[in-house]
Amino acid sequence: MLMNFFRKLMYGRYGSDHLSFFLLILYVALILLSALPHMNWLSWVALAVLLWDLFRMFSRRIDRRRAENARFLALAGPMIRWIKMRRTIHRDKEHRYFKCPNCGQYLRVPRGKGKITVNCRNCGASFEERS
Repeated sequence: MLMNFFRKLMYGRYGSDHLSFFLLILYVALILLSALPHMNWLSWVALAVLLWDLFRMFSRRIDRRRAENARFLALAGPMIRWIKMRRTIHRDKEHRYFKCPNCGQYLRVPRGKGKITVNCRNCGASFEERS
């Protein structure tokens, strides 16, 4: 019954996206920082961020919210991809990752094969690396 209420409430509304998730993290960070001495004014900034996030989530202007999210991803996209690649490299113990010197594409090769020639699938460049 409660789930049906939320489903009806959100019908035709924008919902959450990358920007709303970022705003939620920013809200939590500001609330935590507002606990520091002489920083209680940050709680008002955090409240404004939370209200903006809720406004975006309950908005019926889906085209505008998508455009806002696209602008956010244009700015934050490279950082998000860099963080995800670092996490992948850190977790994958069976492969080594190299960046192509020509085009910047990340290439994955198996570990422990010695000195190998790596061929980039994106631009066709070849270079030697130790795996």
